[in-house]
Amino acid sequence: MTASTTRRTTAARSRIAAVGAIAVAGALLLTGCGDQTKDTGSDSSDTQAGNSAPLADKLPKEIRDKGVVKVGSDIAYAPVEFKDDSGKVVGIDPDLADAMGKQLGVKFEFENGTFDTLITGLRSGRYNMAMSAMTDTKDRQDGVDSETGKKVGEGVDFVDYFTAGVSIYTKKGDDQGIKTWADLCGKKIVVQRGTVSEDLAKAESEKCPAGKKIAIEAFDNDQQAQTRLRAGGADAGSSDFPVAAYAVKTSGGGNDFQLVGEQVEAAPYGIAVAKGDTQLRDALQAALDAIIANGEYKKIMDKWGVAEGAVDKAAINGGK
Repeated sequence: MTASTTRRTTAARSRIAAVGAIAVAGALLLTGCGDQTKDTGSDSSDTQAGNSAPLADKLPKEIRDKGVVKVGSDIAYAPVEFKDDSGKVVGIDPDLADAMGKQLGVKFEFENGTFDTLITGLRSGRYNMAMSAMTDTKDRQDGVDSETGKKVGEGVDFVDYFTAGVSIYTKKGDDQGIKTWADLCGKKIVVQRGTVSEDLAKAESEKCPAGKKIAIEAFDNDQQAQTRLRAGGADAGSSDFPVAAYAVKTSGGGNDFQLVGEQVEAAPYGIAVAKGDTQLRDALQAALDAIIANGEYKKIMDKWGVAEGAVDKAAINGGK
């Protein structure tokens, strides 16, 4: 759901994770895998009651009439978005969307997709927005491929709602001497495809001496990368800090992985909307500002143990 993916230049694709020593709350639900299906996320039967939705008139009429905002998301990125044991979509993003829906009088319907296809789905009109621990970057805003520097699309606008950074983790008790990205030279790392973690690994490998490049194995989702590392198929893994910290906390009852070194590349997560869809963008910004003001945002940050990544206002296109 931050699959660190396209999160900047060397980070032009990322889902990046919360800044600071975020304590992952013990109350977090156990991680679950998402499939390629729709899920309406948190129960929100009261979100469509227009009388109690102070910001409903800010939405485009088409969305307001349907009562649904279609959300593209990689629902396999605990604790940002994932499915619990019952198959319900839970996490930071679904909780925020539910609270925003009450302000706007609509339901946010999450539809699962691989992270690196979400912006394409947004451009094609499959989704109204993408909310998936996606880092707001200048390249994404401008529709530029971070690796080639070439224009690949119109770009998107972001409503920023969180701040995050990237971490490295290893098998518990076997850190291979890895403390920094430079220590990965000559070693193998597993990452989610299209994420900032993959970008950082590629950029670091270019700095390694001949014969000691970093071997990078990329997967469709972060859980596949974790499985590979758990089985001994790599020396380290990398993902957004909240995701890495959650894996360390929950995988094997806390016995599978450990964090190494400090998180890097702090940047904002943003809700992505198509360029030109300014009415929806501004409605989302107003709804996010409203839940920040009324305290619902803080409750969600505290619930998931990510308060240090909280923002005090919803910025538009604040990424660099």
